[in-house]
Amino acid sequence: MNAKERVRRALTRQGLPDRVPVQFDLSRPLLEAFSARYSIPLHYSPSYYEDLKYRISANDLRTAMGSDCVIVGGGVAAGRDLALDARGEMVNEFGMRMRQGPLYMEVIESPLRDAITVADVERYRFPDPHDPTRYINADADIARYRDDYFIIGDCELTMFELNWHLVGMEKYMVDLAMQEPYIECLLEKAYFWSLGIASELAQRGVDAIWFGDDFGSQAGLLLSPAMWRRVFKPLYGALFAAIKRIRPEIVIIMHSDGAVAPLLPDLIEIGLEVFNPVQPNVPGHDPRELKARFGDRLAFFGAIDQQELLPRGSLDAIREDVREKIAILGAGGGYMIAPAHIIQPDTSPERVEAFIAAAKEFGRVGTIS
Repeated sequence: MNAKERVRRALTRQGLPDRVPVQFDLSRPLLEAFSARYSIPLHYSPSYYEDLKYRISANDLRTAMGSDCVIVGGGVAAGRDLALDARGEMVNEFGMRMRQGPLYMEVIESPLRDAITVADVERYRFPDPHDPTRYINADADIARYRDDYFIIGDCELTMFELNWHLVGMEKYMVDLAMQEPYIECLLEKAYFWSLGIASELAQRGVDAIWFGDDFGSQAGLLLSPAMWRRVFKPLYGALFAAIKRIRPEIVIIMHSDGAVAPLLPDLIEIGLEVFNPVQPNVPGHDPRELKARFGDRLAFFGAIDQQELLPRGSLDAIREDVREKIAILGAGGGYMIAPAHIIQPDTSPERVEAFIAAAKEFGRVGTIS
């Protein structure tokens, strides 16, 4: 069973693969460390949102390290200069001014921060998701890996997060709650942008589309279930259905950080097949409970803590957590093990390797209980 077959069997819940598949994303310092260790030059794929770059880059390195997946996405349109200026800032295609924060590039100036009316949003032009120059790197990786690895098309910052970066989070959340008329117009634009990226990747032959909006905090949802159902559920339902019409066999993955378990029944109802990142240590995310409630309708992708366990836990604790997550979430299939987010520089290369080794050891058929 090659990596492509292994992941598809797991994520479509078609019985046990030969072992639980593995996926991981690495921050730039870790990519550089492993590039030197493996003597594999780094190739970065610039993204329309800077931090997505580390999901869709260095597929040759990550597959050499043991990943069963290749991640591709929409890049930057030709002719766009994303170089940092003298202040260490950049302006992306959306007009977001960004600066490197402690972990991620942060939006420090939002292009629609003064938007009040529908006309303000109508005047704002989204980039073109159908520009073929966005997909040069994706096309190359799909052609290289499509027979052997499961290829995921990344379409994160789908609507909710994309729009709060365009407007500013506080203003966006208040105006969303107040049902300001421009919000609907902005959501429509974000919907067609994300549909464009996802449909281009689907037509190019990816095996799954990975949507993503963080609807939760460490304590609970960022908006009420009723508001989510009114505003976002119909949009996500339309997105999922549109991609399935392009290629019915494509697997639908949804990334949402935080304590978002209350949304899972609704997401399953509208076509979600794989839940990521199964953030541990938040309310409602006990792995036994999630598997018992949703394991017959949903596969799981993630569940390994990269906030405390990977950077600071003992190697024995890492091994035990990997063993336990595989035993619970991998029982009967339906699980791809991964850290719950991009592994940051506070995790040593040795700890990353310990996670991968444990996943390969405990994920074999016969060790899954």
